Amino acid sequence: MSSTSQLAKRFREVLLDGLWIANTNFKDQLKDVAWETATTKVGSLNTIAMLTFHIDYYVAGLVNVFEGGDLEIKDKYSFDLPPIESQEQWEALLNKLWTDSEKFAALLEQMPDSKMNEVFVDEKYGTYLRNIDGMIEHAYYHLGQITLIKKLLN
Repeated sequence: MSSTSQLAKRFREVLLDGLWIANTNFKDQLKDVAWETATTKVGSLNTIAMLTFHIDYYVAGLVNVFEGGDLEIKDKYSFDLPPIESQEQWEALLNKLWTDSEKFAALLEQMPDSKMNEVFVDEKYGTYLRNIDGMIEHAYYHLGQITLIKKLLN
C-alpha cells in the first residue's frame, strides 16, 4: 500500500469510520448529537459545534490546496462559526465535514508518494507529509475534546 493510501486510511479512521486508535471517530461521536447539545457551552470550553466547524475549516482549506488553489485559511478565523439555530443548520455543518473529509482522503489517495516530501505552499509550513500528519493529529486532539464535552453534557 502506498504512503498516500495509508495516510488517507488514517485520515478516514479519525473522521469517518475508524475505531483503531480511539475506538471511535468524528462521525460516530456526532451521529446522535442534536443541535441544542452541539451549541451548548460548558464553562469556558468550545462547543461541539465550534470544534466541528474548526476541524472542517482546516480540512476544507487543505482540500483547496490539494485541488491546486491557494492556502486561504487563517488561524484567527478557524472558530468563526456562524450561529446554528436549527437541526437543519447543524446537519448541514456535519454533511459539509463528511463531504470535505471524503474529498480530502480521495485527493490524498491520488497523490504520488513523492509529493509527501515536497514543500507545502511555503517552506515555513514544511512538507505535505508534515501538514497531513498534523491534520490527523489535530483531528484526534479535537475528537477527544468532543468526546469529553459530550460526556459532560449527558
